[in-house]
Amino acid sequence: MEEFGKLPGIGPKTAERLTHFLLAGERRQALDLAEALQAVSEQVRPCRECFNLTEGEVCSLCSDPRRDRSLICVVEQPKDVASLEKVGTFKGLYHVLGGRLAPLENIGPEHLSIDALVSRVQRGGVQEIILATNPTLEGDGTALYISSLLTNYPVKLTKLARGLPSGSVLEFANSQMLSDALEGRRTF
Repeated sequence: MEEFGKLPGIGPKTAERLTHFLLAGERRQALDLAEALQAVSEQVRPCRECFNLTEGEVCSLCSDPRRDRSLICVVEQPKDVASLEKVGTFKGLYHVLGGRLAPLENIGPEHLSIDALVSRVQRGGVQEIILATNPTLEGDGTALYISSLLTNYPVKLTKLARGLPSGSVLEFANSQMLSDALEGRRTF
């Protein structure tokens, strides 16, 4: 129960339920879970190109010849890649930073894969960088820092659009959403 409780989103009650489920079930089920967890810790590592999670040296996205190598979407975590891939519309490559700049938590540029991103741009062939960091103070600060490093390179820097989601109602939108929607308006 103690180990389950260390997982994100697992409280004491859920940890207890999971423990009892494994103890009450077939022994093989618990062993399969243990083997899967061991395999993940031993075999999954960051891709040497984009830092997404992979079992090989290079992830399946970086090794896919159909992906547009001139377009790189920069995200904070591997789960962000998964979210964008579910949409199915992005056909470029990714770069996973491994977090965001957070000076109050002592997370600086040296803790992220920012240098590797700059190296990818320096190698050439990249025409656009989409800064898809989370719309938080730290995420925006990280995007600003990266954009300052890349301003002298012949690469277009863009960020994800923000504002009102489709199907929403103005009265329920918060002030930041409305502000982003007004600033990001486009021609009709």
